Amino acid sequence: MAGRGSRLRPHTLTVPKPLVHVAGKPIVHRLVEDIAEMCDDKIEEISFIIGDFGEEAEAELLRVAEKLGAKGSIFYQKEPLGTAHAVLCASEKLSGPVIVAFADTLFKAEFKISDKQEGIIWVKQIDDPSAFGVVKMNQEDVITDFVEKPKEYVSDLAMIGIYYFKSGESLKKELDYLIDNDLRKGGEYQLPDALRRLTEKGTSFIPGKVTHWLDCGNKKATVETNQSVLNFEKEKGPRLISSESEITESVIIEPCFIGKGAKITRSVIGPHVSIGAKSEITDSRVSNSIIQQNTKVSNMIFKDSMVGAQSKVNGTVRDLSIGDYTEMGDAN
Repeated sequence: MAGRGSRLRPHTLTVPKPLVHVAGKPIVHRLVEDIAEMCDDKIEEISFIIGDFGEEAEAELLRVAEKLGAKGSIFYQKEPLGTAHAVLCASEKLSGPVIVAFADTLFKAEFKISDKQEGIIWVKQIDDPSAFGVVKMNQEDVITDFVEKPKEYVSDLAMIGIYYFKSGESLKKELDYLIDNDLRKGGEYQLPDALRRLTEKGTSFIPGKVTHWLDCGNKKATVETNQSVLNFEKEKGPRLISSESEITESVIIEPCFIGKGAKITRSVIGPHVSIGAKSEITDSRVSNSIIQQNTKVSNMIFKDSMVGAQSKVNGTVRDLSIGDYTEMGDAN
């Protein structure tokens, strides 16, 4: 998760993308929760491979691990040298069963990881595989090859960026091989090249098929993911509206997340709106949007939007995407 999150700007100018909140939680927090649900064994440690995020962001990442009862550790990728290089930045943690995940995607799956499996690659069936890395399989549904952005059809199962290895040591050996022999593609060391070498040496990877693949790459995709997550959370039962929020002369059309200390006054909120802690919404109509923490919104009508933390906005617009610490209109 060392990337700059440029496609999600301005929301990643002050906060790294994995810590952008969706339905009230950082993206990376939801990702590790999704992974934990599939593990029969307890997750012992979560290692975050990051760029220069700053001490505050690093502390938040360690809290994410702590909330799952795991030890947290931080590693740094100082140069953008590809996915294989990124994983190898945490080489000392590549021992025993390991899950590698890229922190800009969420998913829903209905299977469990067991120690009988040598490897799993999470995949999603898609209509147009030409823009993704896909897997090829044999008649026994074992993965035999990996093809990046195929120009001709070879498979419609796209890799979503989550992988399980029974032997972290075997993965490390192949990553080291790529670096030691300077095997790059497009100037970068790529994880699928290590996967291919593992497959050629007899490791059996099976597909872990997911029912939902939720992207957080840009503003539009993140708002859509927020909508999906709110729907999933609604199915679980508990309301996502904090008992410590204040809702006065307002209508809430669920599902919505309303954080602790938020104040909603003379407004219609929802469906599919997430409002961060201590934000204030007054005389407004908001739907299908994300409003981060400590933000004030008044006299607004908008949907399909993202508003960053610590912002103040006042006026009437229909589609909004502003980052943290922004003031717009007569924002008193």
